[in-house]
Formats: sequence, structure tokens, C-alpha cells
Amino acid sequence: MNWILLILAGLFEVAFATCLGKAKEANGIESTYWYIGFFVCLTVSMLLLIKVTQQLPIGTAYAIWTGIGAVGTVLMGFFLFNEPATMWRLFFLTTLITSIVGLKFVSN
Repeated sequence: MNWILLILAGLFEVAFATCLGKAKEANGIESTYWYIGFFVCLTVSMLLLIKVTQQLPIGTAYAIWTGIGAVGTVLMGFFLFNEPATMWRLFFLTTLITSIVGLKFVSN
């Protein structure tokens, strides 16, 4: 169950980063809504991370949480913000995903 909560925490990290990006593009009240979404997602992500670190090793949990956030945020950049998907970015994204999966397999 902790691994599922950790994945959810990572997904909420992606959501709060995405909200920041969308708030930067928005104006007026729309920007305010994106910032509210940012704070809600940030809070949920942190609460879930706190919960899972009570059972999982902090180093592993934090690395996986940030890894999910990094990979997800890069993908959101590709698809929502038209950031370039260069060969080197994809290569290092793949190595990051491999590292996250590897940490999961060698952890309790």
C-alpha cells in the first residue's frame, strides 16, 4: 500500500509543477485558480510523502518521489508546454526511469 501512496504522491508532485507552468501562462483569475491547484496538490503530495516515509526508507522514498515528479514534469513539458524532446533529454529521461525502477526492486 505504501508504494501505491508513494506513486500517488509523485503524481501530485507532477500536478503541482504543472499548475505552476499553467499559472505562468494564465492571466487574472485563471492564474489564481492554477495557484490554488498548486497549493492543494503540494499539500496532498507532502502529506502522502510524510505517510509513506513512516514505513519506507527516507532515501528510497524521496528518490522515487522526486524521480516520478521529474519524469512526469518533463513529459508534461513535452505535451503541454511544447518543450523540445531532444535525443539527449529522452536518453537521460530513460536512465532516470531505469534508476527509479531499480530503487523499487532493491528496496523493502
